[in-house]
Amino acid sequence: MGWILVLFAAFFEVVGVIGLKKYSQKKNLLNIFLFLGGFGFSFVLLYMSFNYLQISVAYAVWIGLGTAAAVLINMIFFNESKSVARIVSLIIIVIGVTGLKAVS
Repeated sequence: MGWILVLFAAFFEVVGVIGLKKYSQKKNLLNIFLFLGGFGFSFVLLYMSFNYLQISVAYAVWIGLGTAAAVLINMIFFNESKSVARIVSLIIIVIGVTGLKAVS
């Protein structure tokens, strides 16, 4: 159950990042709702995951998954740089998160 909560928390972190990006482009109620709602719900789910998982591992996996997904979303939908260095760095993040999950 804990890992499911972390996965959903990472998903809503990405919703928050998208809302933040969109709010920086156009300030309206929907974008601020995505921004605040996404991050708020993400934190609630992360907090709930602490009942099942070690805080250090759950937090690191949440940050890693959220960061990797946010970078991919921004590369695909918001035309951020798709350099080899960024892609290699993303792969390293995914390997690190997978390693933490494997040893916990």
